Amino acid sequence: MQERVRQLNQAPLPASGRYVLYWAQMNRRVEANHGLAYACQISREVGLPVLFYEGLTCAYPHANDRFHTFVLEGVPETARRLAKLGIGYVFHLRRRRNDPDNALYELARDAAAVVADDYPAFVARRYNARVPVKLGIPYFVVDSSCIVPMNRIDKREYAAYTIRPKIHKLLPKYLQPAPQPKPGRRFDEPVSPLHTPVREADIPALAASCEIDHSIAPSTAFRGGRLEAERRLEHFLNANLRRYASARNEPSAHATSNLSPYLHFGHISSLEVALEAREYAQEHKLIADEFLEELIVRRELAFNFARYSEDTETLDALPDWALRTLRKHDGDRREPCYTAEQLEQAATHDALWNATQKELLLRGKIHGYYRMYWGKKIIEWSATHQDAIRFMIAMHDRYALDGRDPNTYTNILWCFGLHDRPWGERPIFGQIRYMSLDGMKRKTGVDAYVREIAELERTGREAQAAQGELAL
Repeated sequence: MQERVRQLNQAPLPASGRYVLYWAQMNRRVEANHGLAYACQISREVGLPVLFYEGLTCAYPHANDRFHTFVLEGVPETARRLAKLGIGYVFHLRRRRNDPDNALYELARDAAAVVADDYPAFVARRYNARVPVKLGIPYFVVDSSCIVPMNRIDKREYAAYTIRPKIHKLLPKYLQPAPQPKPGRRFDEPVSPLHTPVREADIPALAASCEIDHSIAPSTAFRGGRLEAERRLEHFLNANLRRYASARNEPSAHATSNLSPYLHFGHISSLEVALEAREYAQEHKLIADEFLEELIVRRELAFNFARYSEDTETLDALPDWALRTLRKHDGDRREPCYTAEQLEQAATHDALWNATQKELLLRGKIHGYYRMYWGKKIIEWSATHQDAIRFMIAMHDRYALDGRDPNTYTNILWCFGLHDRPWGERPIFGQIRYMSLDGMKRKTGVDAYVREIAELERTGREAQAAQGELAL
């Protein structure tokens, strides 16, 4: 456990305190949560209960109905599971921008220590940089996102081939079930006035009451929460793991796990998914190597990049060869050249690209293989490379349930050469890898995908063929 833990201030444990506070910034779950388990470990050492704090503010970037609804859908089950363990729960919904923004500090006043998530991107990175020095109690962060703790890889890796042997060497030690949360005492204090009770029937009204962007509707395909994450994992194992290697790059086959929104919001952990996939593959004599490569090596390469990069949202994070070739070709003529508004509205000449953008607008996620094509074409059709990356990030920030994540920033920058190698020289791209519509037509069922998204746009409902994976 200690290899996952960092203390971010120098404060000692106080002589008094009513509980140990776990702040679920990113890992909004009870099971396989090393941060919660560590809070429980401290609570046993000092003989105190544990309070689980989860906040949802109206003020995070691009706050909207889609993200709010997805988070709110997870709250009732979290409350039920924490109650069974005797762990207190405060879910605080900050609805208006002029409402107090001090729930964490109010709860920390009565805490012996704060334990938070060690997460190298989005708001957690910023909070962990500025909050600890304001507290007079210990502030710990715990890596509950990666299977091999980020601390064990001590520098930024160049590509998958450099991090893979390091990950595989350490996996036997860390690919083990996480410790169960066992608090030192049962939490029996009155419900905090900061707590917002959430019933499933009240979720639309709660989202509507918040000062957020109401123009972006909840996903047509994804419902948030632990139970949905568990169901999707079970379905993937039973229906798709055996065909993942052969069909994962065929979007119309719906052979992927579609767990990325649940991994991002912490409703399930990569550790749980990996253990379940390994066990299922062994029991049914399947090979899960391709899936585990994506889940572990590729995902943890992204966390490694975010951990050791000052800024994950800039072209300056690219390797030198990529920066040189992009600078050389940034002034190349673009034909066609679309505005950000045209791209956001999926108003290009390319039916496949338009479908990928519409999938993002409606579902809040683009199939991984087509997301590569989506990004490459944005580079080709934007006035500058800087305009291209700015647009890609903005679209994920605003619409993607798996956005604002180390994987998001890594996948976007991959389009510009991150974790890749030089290819043949060509206009606009220089030596950056290029992807063509003809290539997509040769390798995938473009027409079937375009028809599926068109029907989704027309009806607002997922087609029967997609329901097993997308509307479970």
